[in-house]
Amino acid sequence: MMLSRFKSGSIKTLEREYSCTVRLLDDTEYTCSIQRDAKGQYLFDLICLHLNLLEKDYFGIRYVDPDKQRHWLELPKSIAKQLKSQPSFTMCLRVKFYPPEPAALREEITRYLVFLQIKRDLYHGRLLCKSSEAAMLAAHILQAEIGDYDPGKHPDGYSSKFQFFPKHSEKLERRITEIHKTELCGQTPETSERNFLQKAQMLETYGVDPHPCLDLYGNSAFLAFTPFGFVVLQGNRRVHFLKWKEVTKLKFEGKTFFVHAHQKEDRKSMLTYFASTPEACKHLWKCGVEHQAFYKLERSSQVRTVSSSNLFFKGSRFRYSGRVAKEVMEQSAKIKRDPPEIHRPGLVPSRSCPSITHGPRLSSVPRTRRRAVHISIMEGLESLRDSAHSTPVRSVSHGESFIPRSRSHAADGAAGLAVLSDQTYSPSESVPPTPVSEHSMDVPVSRNSNGTPCSIEEERESEAGTPLGEGPVLGEETEQSEPILSEVEQANKFVLSVLRLLLVTISLLLVLLLLLIILTESDLDITFLRDIRQTPEFQQFHYEYFCPLRRWAACKMRWVGSLLIKDV
Repeated sequence: MMLSRFKSGSIKTLEREYSCTVRLLDDTEYTCSIQRDAKGQYLFDLICLHLNLLEKDYFGIRYVDPDKQRHWLELPKSIAKQLKSQPSFTMCLRVKFYPPEPAALREEITRYLVFLQIKRDLYHGRLLCKSSEAAMLAAHILQAEIGDYDPGKHPDGYSSKFQFFPKHSEKLERRITEIHKTELCGQTPETSERNFLQKAQMLETYGVDPHPCLDLYGNSAFLAFTPFGFVVLQGNRRVHFLKWKEVTKLKFEGKTFFVHAHQKEDRKSMLTYFASTPEACKHLWKCGVEHQAFYKLERSSQVRTVSSSNLFFKGSRFRYSGRVAKEVMEQSAKIKRDPPEIHRPGLVPSRSCPSITHGPRLSSVPRTRRRAVHISIMEGLESLRDSAHSTPVRSVSHGESFIPRSRSHAADGAAGLAVLSDQTYSPSESVPPTPVSEHSMDVPVSRNSNGTPCSIEEERESEAGTPLGEGPVLGEETEQSEPILSEVEQANKFVLSVLRLLLVTISLLLVLLLLLIILTESDLDITFLRDIRQTPEFQQFHYEYFCPLRRWAACKMRWVGSLLIKDV
């Protein structure tokens, strides 16, 4: 009998626990068992304890719901209620708030994790730069991972075994090798990583996590929140940049996202964009609210709960929970401990940056075989995605990508190829292009039949596991010819607005009726009620209208009561 009780107790304990796997920035996995009612903060603290990480406010846990929409795990809330999927859960640790000066972070372990995130951004095409800057960044990665150049260990073409960018030319590889051999000799991994961070933070797309949207004219755009403000990118141009002090309010309604700004000379403006789904728009809004609070406010006590919409529309309420950037830096300055040991993988292969032991570069593998390789790698991690943006994979644009096209491509569209070089770069009017070549006639960026660069497609295959060609294409003629909101959607919105207005009106009438009953029937001796009762207008209303109406209602109720008694 005692044995059966012990077994039943063990079964109940197992039922209250579930397995949770978190993929870290170095592509290793941390697995633990968590109580079913555990909060996100508990899991986040476990991971930070595993990494020996104290400057943890810059990081977050990202997961994907059953509809393939990405989210950041809200730490004060229950994990099981947020994920809405069957255990075991799979998530990933990522940098959520990029440090304004990553090289100035207090501890080396924090700088190393941020280095891994930015290296991932560079590989997936989120961090864009000129070829000259790209060569230096890649050389620092090489120095940090394999150390000084050694002719005995590093044969000719050794840098081609690494994949630093979505696509790059052989000339850029030679330049990377040259810098690694001559300019970085003697640098420790810590020094190379710090120098890498110093150069990366100067780029315009540092800290960009692009959210694909449509503008008012149906053109594709990418919205992003950086340490310095709100950014809108279209093609190869940064069309809008608002500092955080200029952003006054962020709102969303359905699939529509609004940014209210107050710029110089008392000039107010509002930017409007359309996300692919209401869930994507809500995620975009939450990201904006959190980034604005983190970078703009002086103290976390200033954080307020924000609403997404106006009075007559059902809205979402959200509050950022955590410290702000200024508090994080003040707390980091107080850290006094021996630097924790960092286990760098060295030559261990990585999915985001294949090493020298990996054989041929990923870009030389045929697409069909490459996809099979990635699917086999991701077996058992199907619910984990970490693509170039934070919206559902099914709704990503194939016609317009985050990697910009050059002017030569716009002038010669029939060629189907884009050539990006330093000659086409203009800091005043464009985002720095992903490195391909120093000259326009070098090896071009290969594009698919729909015009999308391979970098975004490769990441969809490797990390999202979604077949190519699915989802709507923002750049197609059918998308441009249709209105942004269909007639049915507009009619539904109008009906919902009328119903909400009617519901509010009825509620106000009920409140007024309740107040009237209190005034006429209650004996509450409250000052403002007594003053109202003593007014001539109220007394006239009471004796000429309310009393006859009350007698009529009482008569009808007695009549109905008598009918019910007769029926019984």
